Amino acid sequence: MFKDLLFIMLGSALVNNVVLSQFLGLCPFLGVSKKTDTAIGMGSAVIFVITIASAITSLVYTYILVRFNLEFLNTIAFILVIAALVQFVEMFLKKFSPPLYNSLGVYLPLITTNCAVLGVALTNVQKEYDFITSVANGFATSVGFTIAIIILAGIRERIDEKAVPESFRGTPITLATAGLMALAFFGFKGLL
Repeated sequence: MFKDLLFIMLGSALVNNVVLSQFLGLCPFLGVSKKTDTAIGMGSAVIFVITIASAITSLVYTYILVRFNLEFLNTIAFILVIAALVQFVEMFLKKFSPPLYNSLGVYLPLITTNCAVLGVALTNVQKEYDFITSVANGFATSVGFTIAIIILAGIRERIDEKAVPESFRGTPITLATAGLMALAFFGFKGLL
């Protein structure tokens, strides 16, 4: 059991990285990765939201939707759970960390529509994961997102200090960097 859980977690975090392999969650990945501090803050928020959303959506699916034959409503139910969690995170950051709240800006509420969060919940249902496996998969996926966004932020900070040709400044160099990161993460396929 533990070995299977470890394989699922390594696979979710590195091999099938939600951003670099599945291309989910690109909006905050590209938008909040200009500074390492904001990337860490966004990563922390995503870890909290995806992990808790995985737990709650697993319970909602198992004990409400399946019990009453309402499985077809899973997407709507999951979006409601995710929206409520993001609102909680937003209120928490606004009260206890206003600088981080302000630096995340519009990208914090966009976690609600971040397809990575919904993608994890739907993947857990599709693969018929139990509660523990769903939470582990959600946590590992969000850690993979956090690793990717922090690496990209660190690279982007260094790129800003260098002389980059005019035609590559901004979005083009960011997309090229993300593409190279995706190729690098592809190397983890041999890990499992």
